[in-house]
Amino acid sequence: MSLGKIRNSDQATAREALRDAIERSWRLEIEKVGQLSGKHFKLHEPTFGVDEILAAVDCMLTSYVTMGKRVAELERIFAEFIGVPEGISCNSGSSANLLAIGSLANRQTEDGLRPGDEVIVPALAWSTTIWPLVQHGLVPVIVDIDPLTLNIDLNEAERAVSDKTRAILPVHVYGNPCDMDAIQSLCERHDLILVEDVCEAMGGSYKGRALGQFGRVSTFSFYFSHHITTFEGGMCLTGDSEIADTMRIMRSHGWIREAKNQARYTERYPGIDPRFLFVNTGYNLRLTEVQAAVGLEQVPKLKGFLAQRREAAALWGDVFATHGETLQTQRETPGGAHAWFGFPVTVKPGAPYSCAVVRKHLDEAGVETRPIICGNIALQPGLHEYKFRTVGDLASATNVMRNSFSIGNHHAVRAADFDWVRDLLDSLPH
Repeated sequence: MSLGKIRNSDQATAREALRDAIERSWRLEIEKVGQLSGKHFKLHEPTFGVDEILAAVDCMLTSYVTMGKRVAELERIFAEFIGVPEGISCNSGSSANLLAIGSLANRQTEDGLRPGDEVIVPALAWSTTIWPLVQHGLVPVIVDIDPLTLNIDLNEAERAVSDKTRAILPVHVYGNPCDMDAIQSLCERHDLILVEDVCEAMGGSYKGRALGQFGRVSTFSFYFSHHITTFEGGMCLTGDSEIADTMRIMRSHGWIREAKNQARYTERYPGIDPRFLFVNTGYNLRLTEVQAAVGLEQVPKLKGFLAQRREAAALWGDVFATHGETLQTQRETPGGAHAWFGFPVTVKPGAPYSCAVVRKHLDEAGVETRPIICGNIALQPGLHEYKFRTVGDLASATNVMRNSFSIGNHHAVRAADFDWVRDLLDSLPH
């Protein structure tokens, strides 16, 4: 047998032993966590396991760990999964929002955003949906939400349009698709740029079209608690090749090394080494090869995870319907296929208990709860350091901030969890 064949055989044997060791260690870790946590229903459970751990180790064993071929492959297969031509990965969903707005507000982008332009956003949003706007000199215009779907109120968005309005940035809250027909109509009538925040809604769709297909740029998150994970990580999708290259350049220092159309720069600046040719402002927001290796294992599992989340959400709906006179659950948008990032609940006016009482009751029993995103972002003190305006009283978003919470809705919900939570709801004070 040749030396090369012997080495390949040894490597295969070593890898099989490594997998066995990882499987044993992972099984022991899961058992230990279960013993330590006792009776505990978490907001999320890991979507990764032995396959992802081994893929990460395999990547590290090659020593190719910074952004390279695996990252490019993850970008390709994820863009293909959603159905958008260009994928640009980054190190978080927050960075995806930063890249999306940064590319649209870049001086080199035609028909983009400029300092002082207004961008309509829902009051119920995550902070890093809003921060990239103020970081680029844009003015957030905050409008209320629909109290049933928890998504942006399109009547309020229409009312918010001024002669300075240039874009709208809807959030598909907790995976519930926005009314994209109405949003696209609004954009067409007022010549607005559409940016989609899909960070909570990966795999959701509206009238058969995947969320992320509608915006000039759309953003996704691969954070640990999201539908699939690279631990930290994010992705921007776009059908605009110019904006895609701008994002690739901005993601990595402002250099051209990952741009698809490098010739437009190298021909203009022949005296500068193309490996260190900086043509724009930039950050360092790169995903690693190790994370991409994990992501490549996760993407094929996404459809299965979504099916499990939707099945769980239907069962949670049955559980909370038994207290429908006091507890309201999120209504799926007509025409939408919900991705169910979590399961949101609102305590109705006149209930014999407050939201705080319900959360304390659940949390003390071992059922984790959390607020709904940032609540009404206009009430968060950090925003008041910057210029923004509001439309209307934002009463629905404020109500969510004060009277809503969510519980876990993920692939690892057990049948006993539904009965357990039902019993806890039945024991609330009347």
